[in-house]
Amino acid sequence: MTGAEASVQLRDGALVVTGQVDADSVLALRARGEQLIRQAEADLVVDLSGLETAHSVVLSMLLCWRRLAAESGRQLRFRGVSERLASLAALSNLGGQLTRAD
Repeated sequence: MTGAEASVQLRDGALVVTGQVDADSVLALRARGEQLIRQAEADLVVDLSGLETAHSVVLSMLLCWRRLAAESGRQLRFRGVSERLASLAALSNLGGQLTRAD
């Protein structure tokens, strides 16, 4: 069974990430997210509740987004972080990087 195509959209002040992110889709998704972050005028919540995967490429993308937001004087907080993604971040000594909004 194939998961839904990965996407990121800006909805009600949140970056909403959905679908299945993998090595093939992460670069386009990262670029789209960066475009939306640059357009934002305030702090953002990244909603991961529709994310179907927890993979190291997802963690890398989120950290890139977080760095870009910080460089722009904004903060990203995360909502809907799966236990698997939180565990992956903790195993990588990056657990503190996913500031939760929920």
